[in-house]
Amino acid sequence: MDYLISLMGEMVRKRRLIWDLAKADFRKRFVGSYFGVAWMFIQPVVTILIYFFIFQVGFKSVPPVPGVPYVLWLIPGIVPWFYYSEALNCLTGCLQEYSYLVKKVVFQVEILPVIKLISCMIVHGFFVLIMLLVFLCYGRMPMVSWVQVIYYTFCASVLALGLGYLTASVNVFFKDMAQIVSICLQFGMWLTPIMYHEDMFAIRAPWVIPLLKLNPFYYIAAGYRDSMLTGNWFWERPRLTVYYWVVTAAIGLVGLKIFKRLRPHFSDVL
Repeated sequence: MDYLISLMGEMVRKRRLIWDLAKADFRKRFVGSYFGVAWMFIQPVVTILIYFFIFQVGFKSVPPVPGVPYVLWLIPGIVPWFYYSEALNCLTGCLQEYSYLVKKVVFQVEILPVIKLISCMIVHGFFVLIMLLVFLCYGRMPMVSWVQVIYYTFCASVLALGLGYLTASVNVFFKDMAQIVSICLQFGMWLTPIMYHEDMFAIRAPWVIPLLKLNPFYYIAAGYRDSMLTGNWFWERPRLTVYYWVVTAAIGLVGLKIFKRLRPHFSDVL
């Protein structure tokens, strides 16, 4: 606990440095690219269009929320997943990418995952704006609950950061970790009700629904939809909220403990 408190204090003291490095990391992604920042949006937008045509046009899926087009139900579930998956992938490889900083004795290595997370959060901010624009274009009037997206973005950030400390530290010694994370994220996308609603299992396999809710990201995807579509607040899911934060806190503490234990050996391996 002392380590966590001192780490948070260090991040507060170096917040200016963290922000500057995060902005530099964001700009670095598109250096030398002809279309630049446009690539940031092309793949996710194409993915949304593919799922929209498959499920809405092809399968003619009925929107789980009456009176809401399928695309408006899909976007609040998939936008946070884009952020979470990109953040976890980036955090996993951040120590290798910034190996020249890891080797500096005076540099606080723990802030590197935070830098990557903030860089991904900048991208997520653009997608949230696009999501809001799509809702307005469909004639959806703004609701106060839309502000709650900030809370659920924070939830996704804490979960990604906790897992990121674990995967980043292990990836230094076990290079296959990045591929394992990528594969797990592919499974995770389908184990989270993003393209489908969990009620589809209610009749034939009702036991599946509680299992889906064990996935911490279920809370975030459901929360985005609560915020954007139904206007429900996070305290209206008290059991799920408590479960999410208990699991996320446990993941974060384990991730930090492993990171702290392996940190003295990073510079030797890198």
